[in-house]
Amino acid sequence: MSIIIFIVILLVLVVSHEFGHFIVAKKSGIRVDEFSFGFPPKIWGKKVGETTYNLNALPFGGYVKIYGQGGDDFPGQKGEEVKDERDPRSFMSKPRYIQASVLFAGVVMNFLVAWLLLTVGYMSGLPSSVGMAPKGVIVNNQALTITSVVKGSPAEISGIKTGDKLIKLTTLKDYTETPSAESVQYFIKKHGSESITVDYKRGPDLKQLNVTPRINKEGTPTIGIAMDTIGTLQLPVHKAVWEGLKLTTNLTVGTAVGFYKLISQALIGKGDMSAMTGPVGIVGVVGDAAKFGFIYLLSFTALISVNLAVINLLPFPALDGGRLLFLLIEKIKGSRINPKIANAVNMVGFGLLMLLMVIITYHDIVKLI
Repeated sequence: MSIIIFIVILLVLVVSHEFGHFIVAKKSGIRVDEFSFGFPPKIWGKKVGETTYNLNALPFGGYVKIYGQGGDDFPGQKGEEVKDERDPRSFMSKPRYIQASVLFAGVVMNFLVAWLLLTVGYMSGLPSSVGMAPKGVIVNNQALTITSVVKGSPAEISGIKTGDKLIKLTTLKDYTETPSAESVQYFIKKHGSESITVDYKRGPDLKQLNVTPRINKEGTPTIGIAMDTIGTLQLPVHKAVWEGLKLTTNLTVGTAVGFYKLISQALIGKGDMSAMTGPVGIVGVVGDAAKFGFIYLLSFTALISVNLAVINLLPFPALDGGRLLFLLIEKIKGSRINPKIANAVNMVGFGLLMLLMVIITYHDIVKLI
């Protein structure tokens, strides 16, 4: 079931991204030859007007083939040659600002989809930090919730997961109920390395486990969790739209900063592949989100959409950011980059992306094993 949900989510996000390219190209008078979900081999296709719509076998992406863009919309396939770049239906015949608009449109669509999903989430009731709620708005169903678990920590080893809601902490002679983040920290520090029984709620289920704190380098007992008081924030339409925009913007900035740190660490040989998740890992997370409820799944889909937007803006060959970089270079040098060189660079970039995907998928499978 998780795989089906994942494919549906991917379909929605990829189609929306490619629709951005598609609609801006069409409105700019550029001919679009293909609109495809997934990568070949082709399962089904139908031509409507001048555009062929395809459903392909590998559901890990998609593409539009735009007339005159260079024949490299999907590396390995030959597009129709443009006999004259002055052809008014050609991508290359348009001013560079229109070309850039077509390339940037996919990213904009991913941002808009995330904004729409989070707006709907706020209208329906979105899990939110009490401390981040707008002034004067009541946050219902408040609970101390685990927001992250340190890898290899006592919490992870014992089975605590992100999203668990803490209800009670108990030792042989002491306990704390309906705890706050401060009371949990005090309780753990007070009892040192003594085993603690944790009562918590995961989804609709009440559970219990034991965790033994570990003394860190500073001599402080810790179990390796971050916590926040989270509840359900439901807003009227006008406030939902505004808060949805703010959250989408914050997620976009945060994701961009995260990618910057990841790439900069990788360049100095300190990259951590475990910090990256591919299709296999995402399927598992989708399943967990679905168990918590539709709103959690909606929020997670918005987060994936934001990630797609940021990834596609990276100045790497075969991505929208790489193509935008080519346009900038052409603007600076005052002439077009040799199409054969551009195609070759994009094909190499696509190959590297596929290799990275294979490596990440391998690590996802190893984690499951």
